[in-house]
Amino acid sequence: MPDLTRTSAAADLLQEATQRLVRSVDALPDEAWTGPSLLPGWTRAHVLAHLTLNAEGLAGALRGIVAGEQVPMYASQEARDGDIDELAASDPQTLRTRFLASTTDFADAASSIPDERWDSTVERVPGGRSFPAAAAPGMRLGEVEIHHVDMAAGPTHADWTPEFAAIVLDNATAREPGSFHAHATDLDRTWDYGTGGPTVSGQSRDLAWWLTGRGRGEGLTSDSGDLPEMAAW
Repeated sequence: MPDLTRTSAAADLLQEATQRLVRSVDALPDEAWTGPSLLPGWTRAHVLAHLTLNAEGLAGALRGIVAGEQVPMYASQEARDGDIDELAASDPQTLRTRFLASTTDFADAASSIPDERWDSTVERVPGGRSFPAAAAPGMRLGEVEIHHVDMAAGPTHADWTPEFAAIVLDNATAREPGSFHAHATDLDRTWDYGTGGPTVSGQSRDLAWWLTGRGRGEGLTSDSGDLPEMAAW
């Protein structure tokens, strides 16, 4: 049985993070959606389209579990990418409306999962990477918090709480980012990645931002003098 306490905690944080994102989406003027995001080649509309389709995909997979079916998040990587481009080209009101509906869709689907079904497996694409359903709230939390900053609509990673930053640092283990140690000075806690390597120190939110492959390691120091390079999430 998965750790449902952790799943519930992520769900609580997700509700708060989603509310903040909704406020930013509502406040952004129509003409700003075609402006650049922090992600190369993506406008703000692309980021919100991705967030929308991610919520819809997770919701569909979770509903499949309740129905006893294996439903992947996306039909294929190509379909996922094409759907993002198509939705990003929509008018701002259509994009906002579908995004808001997707947040409700995911919340409803997650609340429908019986405790004994949270250990079911979800596929990202048919035959592709899979993960336990219990990881879905935490994964969605990361999508919302990280891409909220990527939208370049006000909030930055400096607004992240140490609690969320610690979740990013925890989850980075599965991505095998390299061999080093990350020491969060504000939490007095160290994460070990790989075997050996330098110790990178700084505030937890700066470490988390760097681990997602963003920024240049601002606010961080390494006892070797160099920061390992991170791939973007």
